[in-house]
Order: sequence, then structure tokens, then C-alpha cells
Amino acid sequence: MHNFDFQKPSTIAEATNAMAAEGAQALSGGQTLLPTMKQRLAAPAVLVSLTGIPEMKGVCKTDDGGLAVGAATPHAVVAREAAMHYPALAALAGGIGDPAVRNRGTIGGSLANNDPSACYPSAVLGSGATIVTNTRRIAADDYFQGMFTTALNEGEFITSVVFPIPQKAAYVKFNQPASRFALTGVFVAKFPGGVRVAVTGASADGVFRWTEAEKALSASFAPEAVKGLSVPEDGMIADLHGTAAYRANLVRVLTGRAVAAAR
Repeated sequence: MHNFDFQKPSTIAEATNAMAAEGAQALSGGQTLLPTMKQRLAAPAVLVSLTGIPEMKGVCKTDDGGLAVGAATPHAVVAREAAMHYPALAALAGGIGDPAVRNRGTIGGSLANNDPSACYPSAVLGSGATIVTNTRRIAADDYFQGMFTTALNEGEFITSVVFPIPQKAAYVKFNQPASRFALTGVFVAKFPGGVRVAVTGASADGVFRWTEAEKALSASFAPEAVKGLSVPEDGMIADLHGTAAYRANLVRVLTGRAVAAAR
């Protein structure tokens, strides 16, 4: 690992100033960044730790009935503190990695990295959540822009995520047994205005909404509504764990299971 400067600000304003330095990189749980640095695939000149900012930690209800999660909140804390308000989100957080990962990794770090097989992006996109940064608010539909790519600008970092709470929701994933990443995962959320379906782990472009299933489930929120549907194989991930056709089929199967679980 190369030499770098380390800063640990205590406020969002201090972090914003630190991130303005040339070669600065935000550090949250470090579950992706630190291994990348050890392999010399990333070489930030300055690491700006966000874990010492109290206002970026914790889970709380918002005035309009939503749920705000601080970006520096570990998965284990989300699993515990969101359980009463948003059980589907809490269950998703509790199924990420192993205990070591859940106690170090954070929701903000996961979303900033936008791994195509990460679990949190499906909850954020499926819920229609809002990503709050140090400079603005970004709708989930505008935030995810492809594999490892987001709408974040240089020097911008996530401070919190605000979730509207659906009437019913569930997340079901098919685990990659070694990493516990989603070989494919589906988050389904039913709101008064319709249903949102977000898929992770399947597409080479990262998380996406399955709009055909959303339309069918908005008309009839039942597993049978997606039985006759199919997802195109084009653009699906194909590797030693599963072919593109296998993942495309998993999307349909897991969507049905998520609906059944939500009901």
C-alpha cells in the first residue's frame, strides 16, 4: 500500500473542505476501498474518514413518515434499528456478508461504490429513496448510472439516505455462497401509487428496475402476476456462477418469491 494522508473530520462541513484537496477519497467502512488500495488498484493521496461525524450515523423517522439512515451507519445497526419501521430494509441489511462485514461496512460506502451485486442498491431503487449528499438531494432513479458508476461528482459524498416506507415490501436474494453477495437479488415494494421492482446481481449495468413486472404487480400484487413474464438475457452477467439465461430466470423466480414474502 502506498503512502497517503489521513483525515477524520467531525462535521460535514469539515469533511467537505477535506474532500476539496487534490487526490482526496472518502472512506466509510472501507470494505471495498482498503482491499483495492492493498492491491494498488487505487492510490488516493488523502483518505477522508466519514466515521467520526455523528450526524451521519443512526436511523430515525422523518417528519413525513419516512426513514432516514445516516450514510456512516453500519449494516448491523440498520438491521437492528430499522426493524420496527422498515422490516424489509432491516432484513436486507442483516443478510449482507458476515458479522465482520456487517459491523464495519456502511450503507453510504455500499451506495457510493455501486457494486453490481451489492444488496443496498436494490433497496434504494426499489423504495424510490432519496440520496442526500453534502451538496444536494438525488432521486434513486437518477443516482445509479451503471456498473460502479453513480451521479456523485468530484468531492461529493453521501450523508444520508431517506426511504419512503411502502405498504408492503420484501427482499429475496440467491446468495453467492463464498461472498454472500447477490448472485441475483430482487427488492419489491408496494406503494399506494404502484409497485416498484429493483434487481441487483443480474445485469452487467448494475441495479435496474423491472418495469414490466411493476406494471403487472400494480394490477395484481400476487406471485402469479409475473409467471408469464421474462427478462431478456442480453446484458445479463455470465460467469462461472451462472449463465446469462440462468440469471434472467432467477429474476422472475425471485420476484415471485419476494411478492409472496411481502404478502
